[in-house]
Amino acid sequence: MTRRRRARMSWCRLPRCHGHRRRTQHWTIDVMQSRAHGIWVIVLTFFIAYLLAIVPFPEWAMSYRPEWVPLVLIYWVMALPYRVGIGSAWVAGLILDILEGSILGLNALALVILAYTTLSIHKRLRMFSLPQQSGLIIALVGLNLMVCHWLQLATGQTVSSNLVFLLAAISSAFVWPLIFQVLRQLRRSFSVT
Repeated sequence: MTRRRRARMSWCRLPRCHGHRRRTQHWTIDVMQSRAHGIWVIVLTFFIAYLLAIVPFPEWAMSYRPEWVPLVLIYWVMALPYRVGIGSAWVAGLILDILEGSILGLNALALVILAYTTLSIHKRLRMFSLPQQSGLIIALVGLNLMVCHWLQLATGQTVSSNLVFLLAAISSAFVWPLIFQVLRQLRRSFSVT
């Protein structure tokens, strides 16, 4: 066989290449559809957290209300740090500011700081057991509440001078194992990646 003929035969493998390209295109479409499917699960969980955040409570129980949006944000940043991060935290905070009627950017800045802190420790946080994670949730949600409180003081809003608002961090830690299990089950059942 001549050299030219061998070169022509190796060039004639196009149908296999085109078939491979078609398989790759189908795989790419499947991956894009599953990612789009996963985004809706994340958005739905944030929507439910927003609903729980604005449910009216009696005045005496407002300090004990768990911080639902920060808890959901912590979970998704911990589970999918490459999809939910600082930009998502900013948008989630702006929506929370609109829902609560607070100064625009107040919760957004607090949630960005929370997301950055969670991103920096997300690998360690995954390795902890649920009671250890709950202890860290007290610190993370407490940080979020302290930043919100400080920003309210800085903008001249009237806030209480005692630290009763930090009780929400403790109630959030008690709710964390349930939130973690429910969101984990949702992520696995809908294959959110």
